[in-house]
Amino acid sequence: MNRLRNLLPNTLSYLWSGWGALASLLLFCAVWELVGEYYGDLILPGPLEVIGQLKLMFNSGIAGPELIISGRRTLYGLFLALAVGSLLGMLAGFSMTTSMLARPLITLLLGMPPIAWLVLAMLWFGLGDATPVFTVFIACLPIVFAGAMQGTRTLDNHLKAVAQVYRLPWHMRLTDIYLPHLASYLFPAWITALGTSWKVVVMAELLSTSDGVGAALAVSRAQLDTSTTLAWVVAVLGVLLATEYLLLEPIKRHLERWRVGVSQ
Repeated sequence: MNRLRNLLPNTLSYLWSGWGALASLLLFCAVWELVGEYYGDLILPGPLEVIGQLKLMFNSGIAGPELIISGRRTLYGLFLALAVGSLLGMLAGFSMTTSMLARPLITLLLGMPPIAWLVLAMLWFGLGDATPVFTVFIACLPIVFAGAMQGTRTLDNHLKAVAQVYRLPWHMRLTDIYLPHLASYLFPAWITALGTSWKVVVMAELLSTSDGVGAALAVSRAQLDTSTTLAWVVAVLGVLLATEYLLLEPIKRHLERWRVGVSQ
């Protein structure tokens, strides 16, 4: 019964956050339309024209395959970064010495421009899938690692002591103590990494591959086709928003249900 009582407020809260995001997007489109009317369609086509062009690209079978190719490369690199970065960050967070040793390395990796990694990847792996996948992985890894390490370092020592006193099994410590706390640090890092991954993969494809959204952007740029260029940008942003609000955000809210009980 308590779960049913909590389900309605949680659902309404999630829906309200979605309406807030939709209102923000509509406001952005309104500003976009005003600026487009001022500069003209050649410089900045309006949102309706761009959406119409995107619909035409999907109907003609152009957009779907390119988005799938870019999505596959993004998924491979991002998944590796999330898995490796989360695991290594958690392990580093349990040791003060390891955390201190890792911090300057993470700073260096965060400060390394993705374009530099891309050039190195082109030299190491050539022109193919490995180059954008590696670039996404190495660009997202320090973001996820830093979030996991910070989350582990800030875990309440009293909770650790209680777990030791009651001799909780390692799997209960992981699911009932560590993961609920880490979620509040991991998910912002994951969402940041998600946005970074799409930016990096499009850039990598623009310079190193003959397919994918980045390569399609290179073609539209060469043809001075502003409407098609913006249509590809809108397609990528649509995939990005759908992944965050339809996949990551519900998982985050599910894992952070314990905060509702604490606040009450």
